[in-house]
Amino acid sequence: MTNNYDFFTRLARLLNSGQARSVILCGNIYDLQWDGAQYVPLNSFLLEKTKTPGLIPLVYELNGPIRIDDAALGKLRGAWVEWKSGVDANTLALQDLQSKGSKLEFFQQEFDRHLQSATGNPTLALELLRQLTICSRASLRENLLIIVEAADMLLPEAGSLASLNDRQLHRISIVHDWFGDPEFVEGNDSVVLLAESRTLIHSRISRMPQVLSVDVPAPSLEHRVAYIQHYLKSKTPTPKLWATPEALGECTAGLSIQALRQMLAGAAYTGDQLTADSVFTKVEEFIRTQLGDDVVDFKKPEHSLEDVVGFTKLKEFLGRELIPRFRAKGAKALPGAAVAGAIGSGKTFIFEAVAAELDLPVLVLKNIRSQWFGQTDVIFERLRRVLDALEKVVIFVDEADTQFGRVDANAHETERRLTGKIQAMMSDPMLRGRVLWLLMTARIHLLSPDIRRPGRVGDLIIPVLDPEGEDRQAFIEWVLKGIDIKSPGEQTKEAFIEELDQSVLEENYSAAAFASLRSLLKATEPDSWEAVRAAIHDQIPPAIGATREYQTLQALLNCTRRSLLPDPNITEETREGWQKRIHELELQGIR
Repeated sequence: MTNNYDFFTRLARLLNSGQARSVILCGNIYDLQWDGAQYVPLNSFLLEKTKTPGLIPLVYELNGPIRIDDAALGKLRGAWVEWKSGVDANTLALQDLQSKGSKLEFFQQEFDRHLQSATGNPTLALELLRQLTICSRASLRENLLIIVEAADMLLPEAGSLASLNDRQLHRISIVHDWFGDPEFVEGNDSVVLLAESRTLIHSRISRMPQVLSVDVPAPSLEHRVAYIQHYLKSKTPTPKLWATPEALGECTAGLSIQALRQMLAGAAYTGDQLTADSVFTKVEEFIRTQLGDDVVDFKKPEHSLEDVVGFTKLKEFLGRELIPRFRAKGAKALPGAAVAGAIGSGKTFIFEAVAAELDLPVLVLKNIRSQWFGQTDVIFERLRRVLDALEKVVIFVDEADTQFGRVDANAHETERRLTGKIQAMMSDPMLRGRVLWLLMTARIHLLSPDIRRPGRVGDLIIPVLDPEGEDRQAFIEWVLKGIDIKSPGEQTKEAFIEELDQSVLEENYSAAAFASLRSLLKATEPDSWEAVRAAIHDQIPPAIGATREYQTLQALLNCTRRSLLPDPNITEETREGWQKRIHELELQGIR
């Protein structure tokens, strides 16, 4: 059974070296950890792992007591008496024999009264804990390790001090003075604050240079397999697995130990065999629960590239370069790709097919920003933990220009911070080949230049253009497929396709327009070519031509492969012409 946790090693190193006396332990803090005998919550794990001579652990629970074992309580009470009276408890007891009043009893009762008053009163509890560290430096022969649960609720980040009540302000002031006290910093007592995210703790505390943080990651494959093996050995009845514990461990990437326990317990109770599909469903449900249904979804595209009409050159490129490099690892792998093209050009449909070809989990990022202060950072950190746990995943982002904000001076601080974190994740060498970004946008020029640079999705920006030539004729044939023409007259289907291509359908007919026309013809069921012409003639295209032209030009201008342009031998003169036309459209108010 593995009991090695890197986060605990890092925490112990920080405290033992004296590098920090106040540490925020954040991340996967609500999960179970193996303490050497059983799986327990994090605070119990810390208490067990820090059992060592000369160290007294204390745990403060929100709205609960300060928990200390009886032996440690006696030592602390004695140190309090010595600190308050200036002499040790034994000497004070002898002095009390010669006096009418008992100072020993008075200071002991004072200590017990403070402990009792701290129960359910966070402000008094924090002040008492601070006083205990002062007492420890003066009179205790051992060191304190103070674990504070729910630190984000005790010291909440609310954007401004004006939005906090007096008690919250008082607690922030206590902790700020406490952690900033040079004697505490140079002393041997330590405080560990537990919170899901450092950003949820008020910035007056979390941004102090004396306060460091250690992240508790999602369980690794090793820890998941160890838990599965432990469960199978220790529980009755045992769940039925379709494969080995190792195979189940690989399929449960992204699950916490708590979620894994629930899944195994449920399967054991029902007696149903766990299958790969049921496990993947559980993983998807858990990740959605963690991030929120409005933030992320899982996509399971059911169409492949064979179902994509036209786009011959693009599909050949995808099969030759994009898909192999997405499947690769290490230096050969692509971090991602941006897909640009006018609205209705078919970007999403094509690259959903790419995701299906990869046969990987597809995480659809819907909205990573939160309306609640501080929650955007928390959502990102949860996303990062999920991505670290998954072996390989595609992140699919539609309308990426609106999902990822700006980084200029006009952007909100949270927006700049979020965009910066996304950019760093895209170029993180630890995630290269494991996290594949597919960013769809009709407004590639609005996507942050830092995201578009090489080393991120700027390695490959793919334009999706309206079908031309044989691709356009393939779309027309697809539109007419299934129509039962009872009175074809003298005109053949091939001749009619040529007629539609050359003289009936206007230029720059988009993939979405072809799909709309196909739906119309299926609904009206024309029985002659003349009826088809009438249906097409009845359609009036929406007044978005200038906007689509602008978006197409931006897609061409930002393309990073000559082979994907209509003319691979493009000249700078032509590119300058595109820029000139873009400027003309912008003067007309087109963006």
